[in-house]
Amino acid sequence: MSLLRLEPRGQASRAMVYLTPVLAVALTLASGFLLFLALGFDPVKALHAFFIQPISTTRGLGELIVKATPLVLIGVGLAIGFRANVWNIGAEGQLTLGAIVGGGIGLAFYGDGGWWVLPLMILGGIAGGMLWAAIPAWLKLRFNASEILTSLMLTYVALLLLNYLINGPYRDPEGFAFPESRMFEPYATLPHLIQGTRVHLGSLFALLAVAGGWVLMSRTFIGFQIRVIGLTPAAAGYAGFNEKRIVWLTLLLSGGLAGLAGLGEVAGPIGQITPSISPGYGFTAIIVAFLGRLHPVGILLAGLLMALSFIGGEAAQIALGLPKAITGVFQGMLLFFLLACDVLIRYRVRFGARRAAA
Repeated sequence: MSLLRLEPRGQASRAMVYLTPVLAVALTLASGFLLFLALGFDPVKALHAFFIQPISTTRGLGELIVKATPLVLIGVGLAIGFRANVWNIGAEGQLTLGAIVGGGIGLAFYGDGGWWVLPLMILGGIAGGMLWAAIPAWLKLRFNASEILTSLMLTYVALLLLNYLINGPYRDPEGFAFPESRMFEPYATLPHLIQGTRVHLGSLFALLAVAGGWVLMSRTFIGFQIRVIGLTPAAAGYAGFNEKRIVWLTLLLSGGLAGLAGLGEVAGPIGQITPSISPGYGFTAIIVAFLGRLHPVGILLAGLLMALSFIGGEAAQIALGLPKAITGVFQGMLLFFLLACDVLIRYRVRFGARRAAA
């Protein structure tokens, strides 16, 4: 009986490791072409509406940067943890807590604040994300609980907490019972950087995160410890590296950056706390991290690409009447092809007969 099996290649090609994201993007575009053709749309016009039209104006390029900002911030933090085999899947919840805590500071000083409120909000957003990430870190180290499950489940707790606050203490008393907070005062919002767009100060934070992530992983002893623990935990233990400290560091760092991204959303393009702060940036940033090969510069480029999928999906809905789910379809195809390519650069497909036991 013929048998399909995967045979390890031994040493994966370094060039292919970095070329597979490009190949995955090309395969996604080809599949999108066929998908639009099957749905009865002109595939060339559809792909143009999805990938070209949204960034054909200055305003569109500004929106690309706005959407990429939280993806890059979160992606850098997640990638550092992933390099140490610390799997934070709950960045969406940490983003939500950052928005709750940081935005709550802005509401607390509503009408009675000054320039100092925004720095407090930024620190509060970071602290909120770190607090939410500290829970799975403590559970992992105290009870050996999987940080994948605990961080993911805490996301839904965070969303329920947001729903409670926005319908209770945070609700605008003059908002006719709509579940949203007051609009933040000008001193509690992130200043715009480019006139005529919504690009805000958070974009600089994302660039700083990319630079800081590169320095941490490439030029510091802590970064070396993170890489060694991720690659060979036994060797790290023999060398005396403190794995518990790395777990705390990576989870708190990723949580803090996710919290900063959440604060950037409510104090930036949204301008208030609403029931829907994020369209799923915390989950999409996982794709961004792997598409960028867990490298800060790669994550910056991947964040721009995934941001284009968000604004392209919105543009395609308007121009062609496509369903909202088209964004998720493209993101899902991209992740599928990336994972498939990763498998094929490490394994070769073999067809052979199953050998009978001697």
